[in-house]
Amino acid sequence: MYHAKFMKKTLYAYIFKEIPPPFLVGMATFTFVLLMGRFLKLAEMVVEKGVPLADVIWMVVYLLPNFWLFTIPMALLLAILLAFGRLSGDSEITAMKSCGISLYGLLPPPLVFSILACAACLLVTIYGVPWGNSSFKQLLVRVAQASTGVMVKEKVFNDAFPGMVIYADSFEARGQSMAGVVIHDERDPRQPTTIFANSGALLSDPQSRSIEFHLKDGSIHRSEGVGYRMVDFQEYDLRVSLASESGAPSKSEGEMTLRELLHPPPQTPARQLLAMQLEFHSRLALPFACLVFMLLAMPLGIQNKRSGKAAGFSISIGVLLLYYVALSAFKGLGERALLPAALACWAPNLIFLLLAAYLFEKTASEEPLPLSTLYPRLSAALSARFSRKGQR
Repeated sequence: MYHAKFMKKTLYAYIFKEIPPPFLVGMATFTFVLLMGRFLKLAEMVVEKGVPLADVIWMVVYLLPNFWLFTIPMALLLAILLAFGRLSGDSEITAMKSCGISLYGLLPPPLVFSILACAACLLVTIYGVPWGNSSFKQLLVRVAQASTGVMVKEKVFNDAFPGMVIYADSFEARGQSMAGVVIHDERDPRQPTTIFANSGALLSDPQSRSIEFHLKDGSIHRSEGVGYRMVDFQEYDLRVSLASESGAPSKSEGEMTLRELLHPPPQTPARQLLAMQLEFHSRLALPFACLVFMLLAMPLGIQNKRSGKAAGFSISIGVLLLYYVALSAFKGLGERALLPAALACWAPNLIFLLLAAYLFEKTASEEPLPLSTLYPRLSAALSARFSRKGQR
C-alpha cells in the first residue's frame, strides 16, 4: 500500500516536472511577440520625440500585466501539449496505461499546475491590470506635458485624447507646429464638433495639466440638436484637459479594479455601464481559460505522438486562434447588447470546455480523435498523387 502511494507520488512529480520548462519558454515567446507590436512605436518615442529611455522602459513594465493576462493561458496550453506529446512520443503514456493508470489518473499534475496558473492569472487581473493601466496613463500624461508632440503623429488619425480624434497633414516635432489640421470633438455627445484649420501649434500647460491647440485660419462645424452651425475663425484656442476635475486622470474601464467595475457610480451612462460589465466578466473569464486549456491540451498532446515540438506549436497556435476569434466574436455581440455581458464573456470557455470534455473522454477510452486520422490520410493521398506523377 505504502509502495503504491510512493510510486504514484513519484509519477506525479515526474509528470509535473515536464510542464514548467515549456511553460516558461511559452511565456517568454508569447510576451515577446505581443511586445513586438509596441516596440516600433516606443522606439519612435525615444528617437523622434525625445522621450527619455527610462520612461519608455517603465511603459513596457506597465504593459506587461495586460499581456500576462493572455500569455499565461497561452503558455499553459503550449506547455501541456508539449509535455504530454513528449510522454506519448516516447511511449511513456503507453507504459503508464499498461500499469493500470488511466488518463484520469494522469490528471492531478497538470490540474495542479493549471490551478497555480489560474491563481497567478487572477492576481494579475485583480491587481496587475488596473495598476499597469493607471500607471501607464499617468506616465503618458507626464510625458505629454513635457513633450506634447508625443500625442500627435502626422497623417494618422490620433485618438490619444479621450473623446477626440486629431489629424494633422504635417507635424514638426521641434516647433510643435501643424498644418492641415482636423479635430473631431465628441467630449460633449450632445454637440459633436469638427474643426478644420490650415495651421496650428501645440502648447503645454503643466500647471493646469492641459494641452492647448492654437489654431489658425479655419472653421468650426457643430451639430446642435437637429440644427447645424458653422463659424469661420482666424485664430482659435482649444484647451484639452489631461486630468479630471478632481485633478487625477479620469479612469477608463481598463484602469478600474474589479470592485469599481462591479459597483459603478450612480448615473453611469448605459453604454459605459455595459463596457464595465464586459470588462469585469472578461477579466474573470480569461484566468479560468487555464483550466479549459489544460483539459483540451492533454488529449491533443497524447494524440500527437510522432509529430514533435513543431506540431505542438502549430496545434497550440491553431487552438489559440480559434479561442480568441470566438472571444472577439462573442464580445462583439455583447458590445451590441445582443447577448448579456456574462454570457458574451464566458461563452468561449463553455464551448471549449464541452469540446475538451469530448476529446478527453475519447482519448481516455482510447478511441481515435476525428481529426487525428485526417493528417495521415492527407499525407498518404498527396504522396500517392506525386508518386503517380513521377512515374509518368
